[in-house]
Amino acid sequence: MAKPFFRLQKFLRRTQFLLFFLTAAYLMTGSLLLLQRARVALPQGPRAPGPLQTLPVAAVALGVGLLDSRALHDPRVSPELLLGVDMLQSPLTRPRPGPRWLRSRNSELRQLRRRWFHHFMSDSQGPPALGPEAPRPAIHSRGTYIGCFSDDGHERTLKGAVFYDLRKMTVSHCQDACAERSYVYAGLEAGAECYCGNQLPAMSVGLEECNHECKGEKGSVCGAVDRLSVYRVEELQPGSRKRRTATYRGCFRLPENITHAFPSSLIQANVTVETCSGFCSQKEFPLAILRGWECYCAYPTPQFNLLDAMDSSLCGQDPEAQRLAEYCEVYQTPVQDTRCTDRRFLPNKSKVFVALSSFPGAGNTWARHLIEHATGFYTGSYYFDGTLYNKGFKGEKDHWRSRRTICVKTHESGRREIEMFDSAILLIRNPYRSLVAEFNRKCAGHLGYAADRNWKSKEWPDFVNSYASWWSSHVLDWLKYGKRLLVVHYEELRRSLVPTLREMVAFLNVSVSEERLLCVENNKEGSFRRRGRRSHDPEPFTPEMKDLINGYIRTVDQALRDHNWTGLPREYVPR
Repeated sequence: MAKPFFRLQKFLRRTQFLLFFLTAAYLMTGSLLLLQRARVALPQGPRAPGPLQTLPVAAVALGVGLLDSRALHDPRVSPELLLGVDMLQSPLTRPRPGPRWLRSRNSELRQLRRRWFHHFMSDSQGPPALGPEAPRPAIHSRGTYIGCFSDDGHERTLKGAVFYDLRKMTVSHCQDACAERSYVYAGLEAGAECYCGNQLPAMSVGLEECNHECKGEKGSVCGAVDRLSVYRVEELQPGSRKRRTATYRGCFRLPENITHAFPSSLIQANVTVETCSGFCSQKEFPLAILRGWECYCAYPTPQFNLLDAMDSSLCGQDPEAQRLAEYCEVYQTPVQDTRCTDRRFLPNKSKVFVALSSFPGAGNTWARHLIEHATGFYTGSYYFDGTLYNKGFKGEKDHWRSRRTICVKTHESGRREIEMFDSAILLIRNPYRSLVAEFNRKCAGHLGYAADRNWKSKEWPDFVNSYASWWSSHVLDWLKYGKRLLVVHYEELRRSLVPTLREMVAFLNVSVSEERLLCVENNKEGSFRRRGRRSHDPEPFTPEMKDLINGYIRTVDQALRDHNWTGLPREYVPR
C-alpha cells in the first residue's frame, strides 16, 4: 500500500514542476511576441517627430496671420510648408499612431491600453520624444492658436493673471476670461494657469515644449512649466460683454504734472468713454481719464491716488470748457492692474510664525487676497480648502508649519492653538454680518447664498446659538493668550483700505511701496466676495437671537478696552 502511494506522490511532484515550467514558458513567449510587435510598430531609435514638431514655422506663421488662404495656392510656397499648414489646420486627419492592437471601439479601453503601452516603452527605451499623441491646440476654441512661448515668472509679458483652476481649466474658459477684460491674447501655463495681455511674449519656442494637457480638457495643449500656449482671442460669449464696459470712478482734480502722471494719451474730436476705455485697455492701463476731447491712460499713483473725489458737476461741462478746467472724469477699464499680481513663497523660512486669525465669515479669505497682493508672498492655511487652492491661493496646499508663507489663516481658539504662533493679526467683524456670511458659506459655498428653506428650518437657530458664543470666545482667547497682536476691524479695512493695509504689512515686517498699495486698492475685490444681494433678504434674527448676540458684543467690547485696544466700532452697537 505504501509503494503505490509513494509513486503517486512522486508523480504529483513532477507534475507540479512541469506546470511551473510550462507557465513560465508561456509568459516568456507572450512577452517576446509583445516586444516583437512593438518593435514592428515603433522601431528602436528616435521617434519620428509629429507634424507640430516638424513645422513650427508654418504653425507660427499661420497663427500670427503671416500665411493666409491665398498662400496655399501660391506655387512659390514650398510643399513642406503647405503640408505643415494643412496638418495644423486639420489635426483630426492625422494617421492614427501605434500598433493595430491598440485600436479599439471602446475609447476607454483604447486610452488605457495606449497609456500602458507607452509607459512600458518608456521604461524599456528611456524617456520618449514627444510624439503625435501629444496635446494639441484646442480644435473648438474660438481663438487662433499663436504658438508656444517662454515665460519668465518674474518678468511676465502676459501680466494680467486672471485666475487658476487646477481641476477644470480649459482653453475656452481662459479665452472668455481674457476677452471679458478686453485683452487680446490668452496664455495658458502648466495646464491650469490663465494669463492675459495685449502683447505677445518676446521669445517663442518649439511647439513640442508646450506638452501639458489642460486640466479640464483632455487632448488640448495648455503650456508647460515656464511655457505659455498663447491664443489670440477673437470672439466673446454674448452674456459676457457687460464686463467690457468702463466703470465710473468719479470727478478728480488734475495732477500738477500731467505728462508724468498720465503716460499715454489720445486727442480726438468727439472722443467717447468707450473709445477712451478701449484705447487704454489696449495699452493695458487700468484707468481711462477724460478731459474734454483729451483721453489719458494711467495707473493710480501717489500723485493721482483717487482718494479725494470732487463734485461730479465740476466735470459736467461741455468738452471745450472742461478741457480748460482743472478737473477730469476717471473710469476704471476692464483691464487688471498688474503691478501687484506677482506672488511667490518666501525665499527663506520665516523666523516669526504669524497667524491671520478670525472667526469664520469675518473676511479672512479677502484679507489674504489683500495681504498676498500687497506683500507679493503667499499666505498659508491651518486647513486645506480645495476651492481656494484651485483659484490661486497656492499656499493653501503648503503645510501650515512650513514657514514659507507670510502668515497662516486660522479660526482656532484655545490656549494650546494660540501659543503655537509668535504673533497674530486678529480680524474682527460685526457678529451679525459674520454669522450670516458663514451660514451662507456652509449652505452654498464661498460665493453662494443659503436658500429660504435653510433660513426657515431649525438649522438656522441652532447655528446662531452655537456660533454666537464662538464669536465671543474666539476674540477673548486671542486677547488672553496671544503673544503679540494687531487687532483689525473688517469694517475699518473696507472703509480705509490703504492706511489699514499699510499697518498690517508693517506688522508683517515687509516693506511695500505706495504704488503697490494703490494697486491693491485698485484690485481690492478679489475672487471670493459675494456680489450683489439676494432678491429676498429678510431680517433673519429673532428678538431672542439679538439679545444673545448683543450680550456677547458688550463682553468683547469691554475686553478690548481692558487690553488697551479701542472698543468695537459704533456700528456693532446693539440694534
